[in-house]
Parts: sequence; C-alpha cells; structure tokens
Amino acid sequence: MSSVTEKLDNGKLTIALSGRIDTTNSQQVEAEIRQILEKHPSESVILDAEELEYISSSGLRVLLRLHKEIADLRIINASTEVYEIFDMTGFTQMMKIDRAYKKLSVEGCTVIGEGAKGRVYRMDDETCVKVYFNPDALEDIQRERELATKALVKGVNTAIAYDVAKVGDQYATVFELLNAKPFSWLIENDSEHIDEYIIKYVELLKSVHAIEANEGELPNQKAEAMNWAQWAKDYFNNEVGERIYELFEGIPENNHMIHGDFHTQNVMFQNGEVILIDMDTVAVGDPVYELGNIYQSFVAYNEVDHEHALEFLGMTYEHTVYLWEKTLRLYMGTDDPKILEEAENKAKVMAYTRLLRRTVRKDCENKKLIDNCVSKLNDLVFKVDSLSIKPEAKA
Repeated sequence: MSSVTEKLDNGKLTIALSGRIDTTNSQQVEAEIRQILEKHPSESVILDAEELEYISSSGLRVLLRLHKEIADLRIINASTEVYEIFDMTGFTQMMKIDRAYKKLSVEGCTVIGEGAKGRVYRMDDETCVKVYFNPDALEDIQRERELATKALVKGVNTAIAYDVAKVGDQYATVFELLNAKPFSWLIENDSEHIDEYIIKYVELLKSVHAIEANEGELPNQKAEAMNWAQWAKDYFNNEVGERIYELFEGIPENNHMIHGDFHTQNVMFQNGEVILIDMDTVAVGDPVYELGNIYQSFVAYNEVDHEHALEFLGMTYEHTVYLWEKTLRLYMGTDDPKILEEAENKAKVMAYTRLLRRTVRKDCENKKLIDNCVSKLNDLVFKVDSLSIKPEAKA
C-alpha cells in the first residue's frame, strides 16, 4: 500500500510518497495528489520519494501526467532501486530526479583541508569526505568532479570522488586517500625536512602550470578576476581603483592550467606520491592568479593576526612566510632580488585585491585586515607596470 502526505513550507509544496505504487492503487494515489494540488495550487512541486519502495508502469503514468501539467515537478530522495526504475524508463531525462544519499557524521573527525566551497575531513585511514558549505551543492559537486576528471586525464595526480553523501543538511563527496597527510601537517611536524617538502610542493605547482588546455575546455580565470577588479574600482573610486582595473585588464590570456587554491592543506602526501585535492577552482590563466592566491593564503591573510595561520593552515606564521619566500624563489628559478621583488609585488596586488573584496563582503567588522589591504594596495599599484608573471625568468 501507498500513502500520500503533504507539507507546505514557505510556499513550497512537498508531497511525500511511501510504500508501493502499482496497478492496485495508482488511481487512488493520483486522486490524493490532485486533492492536495487543488488545496495548494503551485507551478513548483517536490515529490519526496524517501519512503517509496517501488513504482510500476501505472505509477509512472501518474507521474507523467503530473509532469505535463506542472511546470516544475521534481523528485527527491529516490532510493537506488527506485532511481534505477526512473533511469531505465527515461524519466531522469524528462525531469529533475535526485537519488537518496547515505548519511555520514564527521563528528570527531580531523580536518585535513579547507577551500572556498568546503571542508575536508579524514574519516579513517582510507577515506576522506569533503563537506560543502552550500546546502544546495549538487551542481558544485558535479562541476568539481568534471574538473577533477579533466585534470586527471591531463596528468595531474588528484583524487576523484566516488560517492555523494549527506552530512546533516549538507552535501558531501567521499573519496579515497590512503594514509595521506596534508603538506601543512608535514611541514609543521617535520620541520627538519621543510625544504624537501617545499621542493615537492613547487614541482607539483609547476607541473600543473605546464599543462595547456584546449580553448574553452576549462573556465577562464580572467573572466572571474575582472569582477574583482570592477569591485575594487568602485570601492576605491579614485586613481588607485582605476589603476587596479587597468592592471587586471592588461593580464594576457593564457590557456595553461592553474589550480586556483594551491595552499598546503590541498596538497597531500600519500605513499610517496603528491596528490592535489579540492579541484573546484581549476581554471586557465596567467600564473599571477595562482601566486596571488598562494601569497594571500600564506602571508596576506595572516599578517595582521598571526594566529590565523595556525587556524587556517595548521602552521605557524613563521613557517608560512618562509614557505612563500622559498616557493617564489623555486618557482621563478632565480635568487635575483630584483626579479623576485617584481614578481612578489604583482602577486601582492592580486592577493590584496581579492582579500579586500572578500573581507568587506564577508567579514566587514575586521577593520584591521581591511585597512591593511587598503594601505598595501595604495603603496603597490603604481610600483608595477603589469601583473603578468613569467616564471621562466632567470638571473
């Protein structure tokens, strides 16, 4: 037998189906659904199939009639068995159908990484889970999986999620990282070998940047960066803002891959291999976008409050500053102070512009950080003639 119940939440109508829908009760089920629709007319209806055990062809015909009449009909929480019925009969191509996800808990789990869109937890020696901040993250998950797959095919060592789950009300992806440790942990707990870890870190960075994508294959970072530049132009509303916009606009197009969030919580060491995770920010663009983000993570975000380095990266501020300086020297392939200063200033302009925008929008009471970003940009923007960084420069 099947039952039909309704729930109206902030004008959104959800109809829950349970049990079995077959030839014996499909007409009754349809009648009950239509009674609910008469009480609560809506062009957007969710059918919750969490308790639905089976649906036959007669039940599918009920859904087909509803689909023709309701502009936005969506099915959620379909079990694996029920989802397979929808998939085999082509319903997944006709309407939005979300399968049910197994529920996980990260209580007591160690945080091993964090990016702009989620936090990565170690579940056990073999399994990690990335929990997304956005409660409606399925599109983000699909996008990240596609970007990770493209990066893997092009030779980047990365972990591909093999399952989607729920952690509370948030979506999460599950992937395998056998005994992997983030570089932050290695640097902080094995500082005698810090230079060896930084060499591996930069080798991976350069290998990613050496990959050239086909036109349109990956997102173009410049398109996103111009949003930051326009924001800065409006925020300053003076010659500094104009200069920032001019510098960003002048960054040349570049089809080489960048990760977009290449800090040491997203770089893992696993059984002698270096693995890059958190692939939702993969794009193409000039190295300045990457180095700007690295400087932001290691220095800019932490310099007015050194405790941020420990909170965010699990490393002391002294280590993050050293890591940045060593990374820049290795990446640029030189110890020439003039070349390094020029590259660093370009990375700083990128970093402080992004950090200022982020802080004003998300942490507007952090006046010290905002004032520091403004002061740095006032000092820097007329010291650089462009923002493009050429790592092949030699002393």
